[in-house]
Amino acid sequence: MSRGHDGNIHRTETPDVSHIRNVEVTHERSDVNVGALVKFVLFLTLLTVVVYLLMWGMFRLFYSQSQKEPMPGPMAMSEKERLPPEPRLQSAKGFGSELAKSTGDKEDPNHPRDPKWEIRALHQVWDDGLNHGARDANDR
Repeated sequence: MSRGHDGNIHRTETPDVSHIRNVEVTHERSDVNVGALVKFVLFLTLLTVVVYLLMWGMFRLFYSQSQKEPMPGPMAMSEKERLPPEPRLQSAKGFGSELAKSTGDKEDPNHPRDPKWEIRALHQVWDDGLNHGARDANDR
């Protein structure tokens, strides 16, 4: 027992009720609804089985997809496949040589070109197309 701040005694012990017995009452229906508890356990078991089967099917799907041959990485592609889509801008590999062919210029691999060469050559091709009509590289 302890005394509170107002000086009164507070009882915190549980009284002994072991001597109280009612032989006629063994179970009260209001304590536990056994039918609802059994239904809940059956529903939970059924739900667990359904989730297990769904997960099993999902992993079989993932496994079958992993057995297919994967797409090659970008480093496995050829030079031509790695090029960006048209129109390609300056410094794209292969662009300068195709442009040199279309302008009739001879490319010298020993002497690097001026970085602005490509844009000047491209402007020349565009101007030629505007003045004389569009032509294929084979027509030149």
